[in-house]
Amino acid sequence: MKIEYTPIGIIHSPFRKLEGMPIQPSGAAGVKGTVQVFEDFRPGLMDLDGFSHIILLYHLHRSKGFKLHVVPFLDSKLRGLFATRAPKRPNPIGLSVVRLDKIEGGILHIRNVDILDGTPLLDIKPFVPEFDAHEEVRTGWFEKASKTASNRKSDDRFT
Repeated sequence: MKIEYTPIGIIHSPFRKLEGMPIQPSGAAGVKGTVQVFEDFRPGLMDLDGFSHIILLYHLHRSKGFKLHVVPFLDSKLRGLFATRAPKRPNPIGLSVVRLDKIEGGILHIRNVDILDGTPLLDIKPFVPEFDAHEEVRTGWFEKASKTASNRKSDDRFT
Protein backbone atom coordinates (compact mmCIF):
# COMPACT_ATOMS: atom_id res chain seq x y z
CA MET A 1 0.00 0.00 0.00
CA LYS A 2 1.40 3.37 -0.99
CA ILE A 3 0.31 6.48 0.89
CA GLU A 4 1.00 9.95 -0.50
CA TYR A 5 0.40 13.39 0.95
CA THR A 6 0.36 16.79 -0.72
CA PRO A 7 1.61 19.71 1.38
CA ILE A 8 -1.01 22.43 1.80
CA GLY A 9 1.48 25.09 2.87
CA ILE A 10 4.82 25.95 4.44
CA ILE A 11 5.54 26.77 8.09
CA HIS A 12 7.95 29.65 8.75
CA SER A 13 9.74 30.13 12.05
CA PRO A 14 12.95 31.69 13.38
CA PHE A 15 14.52 28.22 13.65
CA ARG A 16 16.89 27.48 10.75
CA LYS A 17 18.81 24.67 12.49
CA LEU A 18 17.59 21.67 14.47
CA GLU A 19 20.14 22.14 17.24
CA GLY A 20 18.98 24.62 19.86
CA MET A 21 15.30 24.51 18.83
CA PRO A 22 12.64 24.13 21.52
CA ILE A 23 11.53 20.50 21.76
CA GLN A 24 7.85 21.27 22.45
CA PRO A 25 5.56 24.32 22.15
CA SER A 26 5.87 24.86 25.93
CA GLY A 27 9.55 25.67 25.35
CA ALA A 28 8.67 28.10 22.56
CA ALA A 29 6.33 30.34 24.57
CA GLY A 30 5.92 33.60 22.70
CA VAL A 31 7.96 32.53 19.65
CA LYS A 32 6.18 33.86 16.57
CA GLY A 33 5.90 32.30 13.16
CA THR A 34 3.67 32.15 10.13
CA VAL A 35 1.99 29.50 8.06
CA GLN A 36 1.73 30.19 4.35
CA VAL A 37 -1.27 28.25 3.06
CA PHE A 38 -1.07 27.56 -0.66
CA GLU A 39 -3.65 29.33 -2.84
CA ASP A 40 -5.62 26.18 -3.73
CA PHE A 41 -6.26 25.43 -0.04
CA ARG A 42 -7.09 28.95 1.21
CA PRO A 43 -10.89 28.55 0.89
CA GLY A 44 -10.60 25.91 3.65
CA LEU A 45 -9.50 28.63 6.10
CA MET A 46 -13.04 29.99 6.31
CA ASP A 47 -14.17 30.24 9.98
CA LEU A 48 -10.74 29.23 11.35
CA ASP A 49 -10.25 32.75 12.74
CA GLY A 50 -12.78 31.96 15.48
CA PHE A 51 -10.31 29.58 17.17
CA SER A 52 -7.54 30.66 19.55
CA HIS A 53 -5.46 27.51 19.03
CA ILE A 54 -4.89 25.18 16.11
CA ILE A 55 -3.24 21.83 15.61
CA LEU A 56 -0.62 21.75 12.87
CA LEU A 57 0.28 18.41 11.30
CA TYR A 58 3.48 18.55 9.29
CA HIS A 59 6.14 16.52 7.55
CA LEU A 60 9.42 16.30 9.47
CA HIS A 61 11.35 16.91 6.24
CA ARG A 62 14.81 16.76 7.81
CA SER A 63 14.15 13.47 9.60
CA LYS A 64 15.85 10.44 8.05
CA GLY A 65 15.49 6.90 9.35
CA PHE A 66 14.40 5.79 12.79
CA LYS A 67 15.16 3.42 15.65
CA LEU A 68 12.54 1.66 17.75
CA HIS A 69 14.46 2.41 20.95
CA VAL A 70 15.70 5.95 21.63
CA VAL A 71 17.01 8.11 24.43
CA PRO A 72 14.54 11.02 24.32
CA PHE A 73 15.41 14.67 24.96
CA LEU A 74 13.78 14.62 28.40
CA ASP A 75 15.45 11.47 29.68
CA SER A 76 18.72 9.59 29.83
CA LYS A 77 17.11 6.15 29.66
CA LEU A 78 16.42 4.07 26.54
CA ARG A 79 12.67 4.16 25.73
CA GLY A 80 10.40 2.65 23.11
CA LEU A 81 9.99 5.10 20.21
CA PHE A 82 6.20 5.14 20.46
CA ALA A 83 6.41 6.15 24.15
CA THR A 84 8.32 9.29 23.10
CA ARG A 85 7.90 12.30 20.88
CA ALA A 86 11.25 11.76 19.20
CA PRO A 87 11.29 13.25 15.68
CA LYS A 88 12.85 10.30 13.84
CA ARG A 89 9.85 8.04 13.19
CA PRO A 90 8.72 5.42 10.64
CA ASN A 91 6.34 8.09 9.26
CA PRO A 92 7.95 11.47 10.00
CA ILE A 93 4.80 13.35 10.94
CA GLY A 94 4.94 16.16 13.49
CA LEU A 95 2.14 17.67 15.54
CA SER A 96 2.08 20.99 17.39
CA VAL A 97 -0.69 22.93 19.10
CA VAL A 98 -0.02 26.63 18.49
CA ARG A 99 -1.83 29.87 19.23
CA LEU A 100 -3.52 31.47 16.24
CA ASP A 101 -3.18 35.26 16.45
CA LYS A 102 -4.71 36.26 13.14
CA ILE A 103 -5.21 35.32 9.51
CA GLU A 104 -4.27 37.72 6.72
CA GLY A 105 -5.14 36.38 3.30
CA GLY A 106 -3.51 32.96 3.22
CA ILE A 107 -1.05 33.70 6.03
CA LEU A 108 -1.70 32.42 9.55
CA HIS A 109 0.17 34.34 12.24
CA ILE A 110 0.95 31.93 15.07
CA ARG A 111 2.75 31.82 18.43
CA ASN A 112 4.51 29.15 20.51
CA VAL A 113 6.18 27.70 17.43
CA ASP A 114 8.58 24.77 17.93
CA ILE A 115 8.87 23.92 14.23
CA LEU A 116 11.81 24.20 11.83
CA ASP A 117 11.58 26.96 9.22
CA GLY A 118 10.45 25.69 5.81
CA THR A 119 8.57 22.67 7.17
CA PRO A 120 5.86 21.37 4.81
CA LEU A 121 2.36 21.64 6.30
CA LEU A 122 0.09 18.61 5.86
CA ASP A 123 -3.06 19.68 7.68
CA ILE A 124 -4.66 22.15 10.08
CA LYS A 125 -7.27 21.24 12.67
CA PRO A 126 -8.94 23.45 15.27
CA PHE A 127 -8.03 22.73 18.88
CA VAL A 128 -11.23 22.07 20.81
CA PRO A 129 -10.69 21.47 24.56
CA GLU A 130 -13.85 19.37 24.87
CA PHE A 131 -12.43 16.98 22.26
CA ASP A 132 -8.68 17.30 22.84
CA ALA A 133 -8.21 17.73 26.61
CA HIS A 134 -9.00 14.76 28.82
CA GLU A 135 -9.46 14.20 32.52
CA GLU A 136 -7.67 11.41 34.37
CA VAL A 137 -4.62 11.40 32.12
CA ARG A 138 -1.56 9.26 32.81
CA THR A 139 1.71 10.42 31.25
CA GLY A 140 3.98 7.46 31.96
CA TRP A 141 7.66 8.30 32.26
CA PHE A 142 6.93 11.90 31.16
CA GLU A 143 5.33 12.60 34.53
CA LYS A 144 8.66 13.58 36.12
CA ALA A 145 10.45 14.70 32.96
CA SER A 146 7.77 17.00 31.52
CA LYS A 147 8.40 19.63 34.18
CA THR A 148 11.73 20.43 32.48
CA ALA A 149 10.43 20.45 28.88
CA SER A 150 10.17 24.23 28.62
CA ASN A 151 13.89 24.58 29.39
CA ARG A 152 15.16 21.87 27.04
CA LYS A 153 16.46 22.46 23.53
CA SER A 154 17.09 20.11 20.64
CA ASP A 155 20.58 18.67 20.30
CA ASP A 156 22.20 16.40 17.71
CA ARG A 157 20.84 13.06 18.95
CA PHE A 158 18.19 12.88 16.17
CA THR A 159 20.13 14.41 13.26
